[in-house]
Amino acid sequence: MFSRAFRSTKKYYWIIQGAGLVWFLGTFLILRNYEIETFQALIDAGIFTLLFVGMVTVLDRIFTFYNPKSGNMILLFILPLILSFLVVLLHRFSSAFAFADDLEYLEFLGQHFYLRWAILALAAMMITLLAVVMSRLEQQEETKNRELHMMELSKEAELSQLRQQLQPHFLFNSLNSISALVMSQPERAREMVVMLSDFLRGTIRKDLKAWTSLKEELEYLQMYLEIERVRFGHRLEVLFEISPDSEKLKIPQLLIQPLLENAIKHGLYGVTGEVKIHLSSKKDQHYLVIQIDNPFDPETPSQKGTGFGLSSLRRRLYLLFGRNDLLTTQKEGSDFSVNLKIPQPK
Repeated sequence: MFSRAFRSTKKYYWIIQGAGLVWFLGTFLILRNYEIETFQALIDAGIFTLLFVGMVTVLDRIFTFYNPKSGNMILLFILPLILSFLVVLLHRFSSAFAFADDLEYLEFLGQHFYLRWAILALAAMMITLLAVVMSRLEQQEETKNRELHMMELSKEAELSQLRQQLQPHFLFNSLNSISALVMSQPERAREMVVMLSDFLRGTIRKDLKAWTSLKEELEYLQMYLEIERVRFGHRLEVLFEISPDSEKLKIPQLLIQPLLENAIKHGLYGVTGEVKIHLSSKKDQHYLVIQIDNPFDPETPSQKGTGFGLSSLRRRLYLLFGRNDLLTTQKEGSDFSVNLKIPQPK
């Protein structure tokens, strides 16, 4: 009848004591109404209440941990009837032993035996039904909590997989560039190795579920851009337009870097001239809005990647926020723009 969580606290015992007190007062007043002496009524009600509390505890323990199937529902009626009969019988013998010399009281016990049993049996059945209902509700809640826990573990595993995809995608490109620079420009190759090491060390420490300020994320992006500038030289230019009120807003870590990498890939690969990529941010009500614009050649075949692209980023946003409308793209002529909206934590 009572939540399992109550059993480990004093609250459970307060509920039992409260129910026992109500039963004691009710029994005492009924006995006084039958003109039973006050002392006898107190003893009778006390014995009856102790037995009642014991019956409640037994029924609660049985039906909290045992839910009868549809074919065994008869137990919900038979067991309370048997227990209540035993309680009334035990009460009769105990009270008769306590007042063995009072023939009038003994006659009263015999005359009202079945009435007392009927009242107690009705209460026992109600307690049993309540215990079964509460037990099933607790089981449903536990099942729901397990499902939510499994979903959370699944989300964490998928986020971890996305993180593992992020590092090789960028790492392979950088290693190819280092390989190309080793013979022709060894100093630049050594410089790129050092920057790549610092960048990957920072990436490993980051948590895809953790939040950081936009300002800190932009500092991390500058490290990434330094590596890319070694690869592309003067051809790559990234312009930042960051509104002051957006720098302190929060963003999940490593969320912008894949977008910027995507812009560089589609903006510079296959192009020989200089390319300008524009990154802007602003605060829009309860959102941090980030937009990245890059040029692209509509006639150039799309670049093949390792699978970590906008679709993977959309998946990550869905895992974090449960929404599919936070990342949008738009093409206008030779310009490609990505718009990212980050709901701010309350």
